[in-house]
Amino acid sequence: MRIVIAPDSYKGSLSAAKVARAMRVGVLKIFPDAEVLEAPIADGGEGTVESLVVATGGRTVGETVEGPLGEPVQSFWGILGDGHTAVIEMAAASGLPLIPVEKRNPGIASSYGTGQLIKSALDYGFRKFIMGIGGSATNDGGAGMAQALGVKFLDCRGKELPKGGGALSCLAAIDIGSLDPRLKELEIVVACDVDNPLYGPRGASAVYGPQKGATPEMVLELDAALKNFSEIASQATGRHIADLPGAGAAGGMGSGLLFFTPAILRSGVEIVFEAVGLASLIQNSDFVITGEGMTDYQTAFGKAPAGVGKIARQFNKVAICVSGGLGQGADDILEHGINAVISITPRPMTLEECMKSAEILVEQAATCVARLLKAGMSLSAIG
Repeated sequence: MRIVIAPDSYKGSLSAAKVARAMRVGVLKIFPDAEVLEAPIADGGEGTVESLVVATGGRTVGETVEGPLGEPVQSFWGILGDGHTAVIEMAAASGLPLIPVEKRNPGIASSYGTGQLIKSALDYGFRKFIMGIGGSATNDGGAGMAQALGVKFLDCRGKELPKGGGALSCLAAIDIGSLDPRLKELEIVVACDVDNPLYGPRGASAVYGPQKGATPEMVLELDAALKNFSEIASQATGRHIADLPGAGAAGGMGSGLLFFTPAILRSGVEIVFEAVGLASLIQNSDFVITGEGMTDYQTAFGKAPAGVGKIARQFNKVAICVSGGLGQGADDILEHGINAVISITPRPMTLEECMKSAEILVEQAATCVARLLKAGMSLSAIG
């Protein structure tokens, strides 16, 4: 018997690799002779680097960069097993978990550190990039990233603007004369799983600003600032991308990459699944177990477990989703190739309790799933 374990991370608690390992231990308690293959996955956000590095036999490179509020943070990027591809996740340098809840302010948060990671990989000689932009704390249109790579954002007096999305309301001109010339040599594929435009009712500020700490008043200010940024960036680069699907991803980082690099936006799960070779693994398996930190109505809109379910359905395989919690609309994923979805919590628990015991809870839930699979196999044999 061959079982594929392909979970996303339980964000804020367990990496995808740790979730996969715990699931494997749980499954082997019931099927000790099974071949259990761990294939930790991601959708472009937190855990993308680890998933791809583990899957391809690559390695990570540590780097100290500027965090979203200007403080130094210990970050990293990855080198895939092919030795030719760098993989970067925005969350590692400019992610929301890097800022305490009480200090979150997308008006001043900057993506500068993400630009520093790009520069580091360029300095190592890499010209082929995979970049995940989920989980950001910023709303600066990728301006901070561009600043780290040489772009100058100027006010009406010709002075450089401070970092952060709020400052873009004072943007009068963009000087790209010092933009790192190595960017022209890049092949950069961006993992992006949202289709929001840069600004407007479905833009970066309106849809994602509140979860990053923006008040209703701040949302209006940031939206106007991104509109101003878009107009001036279009003049500077000759590119008109504000309405493109994904331009508003990660606080507008999608637009920043499209303005200042040769980026191509693609589905994050597709990029990761291709690198992991997930379709082949599932095709040659008997069962599939996936999961994520919270399964709700959003999961069906292209998150990692829905992608796993789609492949499982393609090859007529049973797929079970084991998640940290189940929210409103969790059952929607059953229309996307997942046969059942369960939570790891065996009893009423606080979030703190669940996160503290997540590893053992995942293991126990995987054991439960394996028992049910074994019971189903017995019934099938009787029938």
